[in-house]
Amino acid sequence: MNSRSAAPAATRRQALAALAALTAATAATTAGCSGSSGASPTSAVPVRTLSPRPAESFANTENALLLQILAHPDDDLYFMNPDAEHMLTAGVPVVCVYVTAGEAAGINREAGTPRPGADKATYSAARHQGLRQAYAQLLGLDKFTRWRRSVLELSGGVTAETNVLGNGGRSVRLIFLNIAMLSPGNVRIPQLWNLPGILMRTLIAADSPVRTPSTYRHQTLVDVLAGIMVRYRPTVIHTLDPDPDFQVHDATHPRDNDQPGCSDHRDHTPVALFAWKAIAQWAEGRQSGSRREKRVPRFTVTSFRGYYNQRWPHNLPPAVVEQKARAVAAYGGSPQWNCGNAAGCGDYGQGGTRPLTNRKGWIRSTHYRYPSALPTPLTDPDGRLVAYGALGTQAVRWRETAPGSGRFGAPQGLGGGPLAPALCAVRDSRGRHVLIALRFSALDGQGGANTRELVALEQRTPGGPFRAWTGLGTPDSDPEHGRRVGCPAAVATPDGRVHLFVRTADKGLATRIRDANGAWGPWQRLDGGEIQDGLTVLLDRQARVHVVAAGRDTVHHWAQDQPGGPVALRPPAGLPRPGEQPGAVPSPDGSIALVYRPPAGAVPYLYGDGGDSGAGTSVPLRHFESYGPVTAHALATSGGRQGPLLLLGRDLNGEVQVQYGTKPAAKPLRPTSRLVPVGTPTLLAGEGEQVRVVGMSPGAAPWIWRPRATSRA
Repeated sequence: MNSRSAAPAATRRQALAALAALTAATAATTAGCSGSSGASPTSAVPVRTLSPRPAESFANTENALLLQILAHPDDDLYFMNPDAEHMLTAGVPVVCVYVTAGEAAGINREAGTPRPGADKATYSAARHQGLRQAYAQLLGLDKFTRWRRSVLELSGGVTAETNVLGNGGRSVRLIFLNIAMLSPGNVRIPQLWNLPGILMRTLIAADSPVRTPSTYRHQTLVDVLAGIMVRYRPTVIHTLDPDPDFQVHDATHPRDNDQPGCSDHRDHTPVALFAWKAIAQWAEGRQSGSRREKRVPRFTVTSFRGYYNQRWPHNLPPAVVEQKARAVAAYGGSPQWNCGNAAGCGDYGQGGTRPLTNRKGWIRSTHYRYPSALPTPLTDPDGRLVAYGALGTQAVRWRETAPGSGRFGAPQGLGGGPLAPALCAVRDSRGRHVLIALRFSALDGQGGANTRELVALEQRTPGGPFRAWTGLGTPDSDPEHGRRVGCPAAVATPDGRVHLFVRTADKGLATRIRDANGAWGPWQRLDGGEIQDGLTVLLDRQARVHVVAAGRDTVHHWAQDQPGGPVALRPPAGLPRPGEQPGAVPSPDGSIALVYRPPAGAVPYLYGDGGDSGAGTSVPLRHFESYGPVTAHALATSGGRQGPLLLLGRDLNGEVQVQYGTKPAAKPLRPTSRLVPVGTPTLLAGEGEQVRVVGMSPGAAPWIWRPRATSRA
């Protein structure tokens, strides 16, 4: 059966009537980026007190599990790798949910061959086979290993095909919801998110064990996704980008596969929104059976950008790109392969070398939608390490069991949710912790509100209780622009202020300042060109605020001329184009040294004075091959002088590594047991070798690693 199979007459009339009645709404919500708020522009959100759900204890987690929610077959391989592969290699079970059938026009054609006839059911089945080939290979098995295929009963009486394969204690489960990309009445996933009363039908893939099509309403899909979370209890959830960048499409920037006005596919955005709505529903316990002993589920979330990858410099080095390409090539397959599947042996348009030669270059980058370092470490007045993060969509605090113990106690829920994994924490001049996060303030869909806001939480006294959450709004008054706000990055200054910075919907920089009395000033926009999210903020040795961010052609830099003065754009320094968020450290002469990798490079470079590197230099850090952001920190000696530079990042296998110093003999250090972090790890450094690296494990628990400069950890 294909996606145009007739629905019952009444059902089809209902869907068509809903579409006809909401023609104006359709034009408003689908002419641009899908997932419109359905609300008209309003004035800036004022500062106000929130009433978050009371914090509760968190469920115990015995085993890690990764759940990935995709719009189409191959979204995981292009956009969520290498993270997913590294977790699978580390022994974390993986469950992948593919929301649409991925049938497109039903054409499965290898480049350079005649165009075959359209067959949507067969093409969908061939893409399923491609996924089985890719994940069998990732499990270390022959690509054509047979999977166990069956029918899965889901919420609302719908059914889906599920495929399971394991090897050596590792396992993968694929779940194909197979909602037709084009359902009866020309209905697509964006309308299912945006418009009330919409129905969509599933497509039965060729040779599927599922024999009867299912019907989906908006809430059906939310319930199905939340029910899958209840069933498999993931500790890590991967989603696509719920709020993609606006994107100009013209002769210089052709639209390609993007939705109009945006940097992503029209299906990616609503599927990500459905995923986040289901995540919030699960976390809030509104799904039957979603809690054990009334505890909040323990999980973290990572969202990945999609076609954004072709719009910015590529950020993965060749070895990592080749790793991704092997999986995509197995998925793409070939009509010459003998895979035992009559429908086909993969998605032929993605086979062979096409992923590497495609001018769109999707495979050459992996970008987080929320590139915050999580958890964020600080210290308590008694010297205990404290880490703040987002767990179960709540803000949480972990405290070291005793000063220097190297172990965290149970998480303390701080509420504020549902939060994105975009969070920062600083200690103000009075020693109070100030936490700033990004909140999904509305995720209604069906013509309702779809908004985001930044929120703040601060202690009353150092080490004491917290005040109520405070809403900070966003720099943009229009909710569609406000959705695109970036991750908060903040720094506290000796004069009692807290400077907050975010990327805006127009890819610029905005700031909001909390004064010494705790009052927040208005949002202000700062001059400058387009930047990527992932801001680095710091104080130099004169206590002046600096902000650096990766632009298209160079690193953009804002700073104060004097402490307490305005933060303003600095003239371009002529630095090379960055491939990733730059790390920054203050130099003894008052300048800022930067560390980052060039596009598609594995070796980061140090630009400027970096302690033992010499002033005014560009130093390649050849032993520190890596991908993702590189964090840099200038260690202090007991006499207060600047010691060697400390680098933190992930090696080409996704494992944590640090390096002391930039001399040619300096070599990276790695933990004795493998640490594959979720997202970006971070560090807290004191004098000499008092360094602690903090990261999040796939089991949704933070860890502490103390590397030593003189020996392998």
